[in-house]
Parts: sequence; structure tokens; C-alpha cells
Amino acid sequence: MLLSRVADSLYWMSRYLERAEHTARLIDVARELGLDRAAAARSRAIDRLYNSLGLPAGAEGEQPLVTLALFDTSHRNSVAACVMSARENARQVREEISTHMWEQLNDLFLRVRGLQDTSLGGRTHYVSRVVVEGVHLFTGITDATMGHSEGWQHLQAGRFLERAAATAKLLDAFLVDTADAEPDALDQADWVALLRSCSALEGYCRRYTAEVRPERVTEFLLLDAECPRSVRFAATCLEAALRAIARYTGQTSGGRAERLSGRLRASLDYGQVDEILNDDPHAYLTGVSRQCAQIHAAVYQSYISYSIETALPA
Repeated sequence: MLLSRVADSLYWMSRYLERAEHTARLIDVARELGLDRAAAARSRAIDRLYNSLGLPAGAEGEQPLVTLALFDTSHRNSVAACVMSARENARQVREEISTHMWEQLNDLFLRVRGLQDTSLGGRTHYVSRVVVEGVHLFTGITDATMGHSEGWQHLQAGRFLERAAATAKLLDAFLVDTADAEPDALDQADWVALLRSCSALEGYCRRYTAEVRPERVTEFLLLDAECPRSVRFAATCLEAALRAIARYTGQTSGGRAERLSGRLRASLDYGQVDEILNDDPHAYLTGVSRQCAQIHAAVYQSYISYSIETALPA
């Protein structure tokens, strides 16, 4: 059984890297989204993406927000801050991860730090690609060089919990547009941007057609069982990871974290997009975010911040 501090570092290392990749991709899409669009439409589209990241969109202008999201380490969800935190967590569990994993994460950290010292200018796309590809490479190296035991399962749990919460929050920003109030007010470019923000445009076109329709986009990113960025896919992988951790730790089946993740997965397995959209999509997605927060708390209670009496045999 892993020490709780080791489980904590692995869990957060994975969450921080997933968050850095998600933020970098959204910034890249946001910078391209406003090309050839009216100023008002551009502003609303960019604000929508930035709001999903918790950034103060429109407060200081677009370029300062890009710099904030990418490099401001005082903002804990910025790309640079997330990569730095992931590296620090990896350093604390150096004995649990492979040498290749450490080298790749350290290389990504050094590249991001080097980019901080240069003028951003029109290099936003390049910076974003460095981060996205760096995280993808780390994930592949992890799967190929780290034993798929309890530590690897904590990485999976952190990764997919972060992904489920981030995708739900991003969808909510589009379905409940504070500027227009109705999802139909968004044009096709907005929905294409949403798909691109989740690296899901090609997958969507293969599943449906090149015709981008709001209800289909919502179904694909929320309920599709095979799209790697959908909330349902993430919930399924999260439940599998938590089940595996329970087996490794000798906990009885049906622990709180496992039950909560199973409940989230089941609600998505049997969800219908027309019912969600006709009822209250904001309430539904807020419920998904709330369940993700509850799962996080249950993971901590069960595997990280448990009392010493819980760990000792009777």
C-alpha cells in the first residue's frame, strides 16, 4: 500500500498536468477564434472560453489575459504554475516514477520556464503546442514505462477526475451563455471552437457529419462512450481506477469514492441529451461538477488524509 503522501503527490501531479494541457489548448483556440469576426462576437467568444478557466475575461484586455493564463505563476491555474507544481510533486516521489517520466516532465518545465523569459508576441500557438505535446508525451511515457499498479492508478484517477470536471465546466460556459442567454444564439464557429478545445472536432465529424449542431456537440462531449475527452469517458476511466485502488489497498468493495464515481458514471451512461437540454443543462452540469468535487473529497478521505486509527489493523 502506498504512503498517503506518495498517493497525494501522484494524484496531484496528474491533475496539474491535465489542467495545464486543457488551459494551453483553450488559449490557443481562443486566440484564433476571433479572426474575421466582428468585435462584439469576438469578445463574447473569447470571454466564454476564459470564463471556463476562471480568468477575469475582458478586465485587462486580451493579451494580458493570455500572459496571465500561460505564465503568471501567482495565478495557481496558469500553465506555468501547473507545470511547476506537477514537477514539484514528481520530485517528491522520484522513487515511484520512471527515469523517463522524470526527464520528460523536467524537460517540459525547463522549456516553459525558458519561454517565460521571451516576448510572447504572436507565439501563443507555439507555446500552447509545446505544452500540449509535452503533456501527451509524458502520458505516453508513463503508460509505457511505469508499472500499472497502485501508483499508476492514482495517476489515472487524478487525470480523469480533472478532465471530467474541466469538460463539464467548459460545456456549461457554452450552454449557458451569459451574453446571449440561449445556446442557439451561438454560431457554428463557436461550436467548432468548443470541439477544438477538446481535441474532438475530427472525432465528431467521423461520428456524425461535418454539420455541426449544438445538440450533437453536447451529446458527443458529455455522453459519448468513446470520445477520450467526453465526461462519460472520463467518468468510466475514473471509476475503473478507483476500483483498482480499492483492490490494491484491501478496502471492501463499495467504498465512498468508488460509489460516488459509479453513480456519476451511471447517470452519464443512461443520460439522454434531449432531456438534459430541455430541462436545465446548467443544473445538470453543475451537478456533474459537484459530484466531481465530492469524489475528490472521498478520495482524500479514503486514501490520503485518513486517520492513523483507520490504517491500523483492529
